[in-house]
Amino acid sequence: MLEAIQLNFEKEKEIEERIKVEAKLQHLSRQDGLTGFFNRRHFDESLLLELRRVQRESSELSLAMLDIDSFKLYNDTYGHQQGDDCLKTVSKLIQKAVQRSGDLAARFGGEEFALILPNTKVESAYRIVESIRESIIAQNIPHKSTEVNDLSRVSISAGIATLKPDSHTTASDVIEPADSSLYQAKADGRNRIVSHS
Repeated sequence: MLEAIQLNFEKEKEIEERIKVEAKLQHLSRQDGLTGFFNRRHFDESLLLELRRVQRESSELSLAMLDIDSFKLYNDTYGHQQGDDCLKTVSKLIQKAVQRSGDLAARFGGEEFALILPNTKVESAYRIVESIRESIIAQNIPHKSTEVNDLSRVSISAGIATLKPDSHTTASDVIEPADSSLYQAKADGRNRIVSHS
């Protein structure tokens, strides 16, 4: 009888350990290893959930796409280790500005980040992203090969899309205009934000 109790206790302990390991693996599978931000996979899943939620609430959703200006030139000039350090610094500054519990910051890919901002009008989303842009400029990270005129430090360009989703709204309905706005910001000279609503 004692052996059975001991065996049962050991199995329960083993199950608890397995659950902890699985939870840790699940968390790691959704996290970008360099920045600690959520990765693209988690972003895609979260965007779909938020679209459904704000649709039920009949509220607005803003999506911001942020890109470090001339980042390839930064890596070419300073090396990939310094480039990684730059990405980490920019990530920390983004995270400081994204404070509400429902907001999500993710590494979209390379030097591009995305912010999901539920229940956020375009003006509020613009203020959040502008605070990020200003904090990155204020950080004064040297970038002597930037393509931004009259600036020799790291900067970002950003595009924002805001919409009120309906039952037919897809993730691409918000990603595409945000991405298009980002490319417009780059075409207009970088170190700026363009919004679409």
